[in-house]
Amino acid sequence: MAFIRWFLGRIILLLNFIFSPRAFKRDPEQQRELDLRTTHLSLYQYEACPFCVKVRRALRRNGLNIEVRDAKKVEEYRTELLQGGGKLKVPCLRIDEGEGNVSWMYESSDIIHYLEQTYIESNQQKAA
Repeated sequence: MAFIRWFLGRIILLLNFIFSPRAFKRDPEQQRELDLRTTHLSLYQYEACPFCVKVRRALRRNGLNIEVRDAKKVEEYRTELLQGGGKLKVPCLRIDEGEGNVSWMYESSDIIHYLEQTYIESNQQKAA
């Protein structure tokens, strides 16, 4: 079973590499502003997890530069995810709201929806 999982993971990574979406290009000043607005976000993920790949592709497609933390390879990140989020499940978006308030969001579709609603659509409204 472990071999099958490893093999399928490599196929997912290969296909993601071949069919990687283009990064969204925006004005450098707008990109810097967006990068500053997303510095409080961290994505906990596994490299070959298909749902994590889905979120990373959405990040790239929308030009979002969010810190990606591999909870499978780095023990510190795994511990943070388990203690902070309450479960060892990926993908998980850590949202540091300041003043010690941190929320954890699971489910790839929910994460993508949140990021697009909060950072992409609001950015487009500012530009208009």
